[in-house]
Amino acid sequence: MTRTEQADRPDHFSVEERVVDGVRVVTVRGEIDHDVQDKLRKALLGKDDEPVPARIVADLTAVTFMDSSGLNVFVATHQHVSTTSDAVGWVRIAGAQDSVMRVLQMTGVDRIIGCYPTTEQALTA
Repeated sequence: MTRTEQADRPDHFSVEERVVDGVRVVTVRGEIDHDVQDKLRKALLGKDDEPVPARIVADLTAVTFMDSSGLNVFVATHQHVSTTSDAVGWVRIAGAQDSVMRVLQMTGVDRIIGCYPTTEQALTA
């Protein structure tokens, strides 16, 4: 399953979803801000009629900017997966560029959501 969606500003944000060994992998490109937070949330958790995935990797290799809206989406996704998956659920972030990683570290999000250099490492951790 691969699904790609773009926001109203296609040059600024896009997401692609796929499943790898039962893990939803969401590849994000562009800028994560208030305007795209709902599309990011749907990509991570699925649409209303889909079951919520227990394990999610967000590949942020191509994300150039993330504000507090993106942080809120990741924290809410982590909380949702952790509470609805009988403690076997998790969210992991892969490939965050330095500027995005600094935001994750400054806010402490990297202490609750595992951050890995690559998608492969996030999948096998």
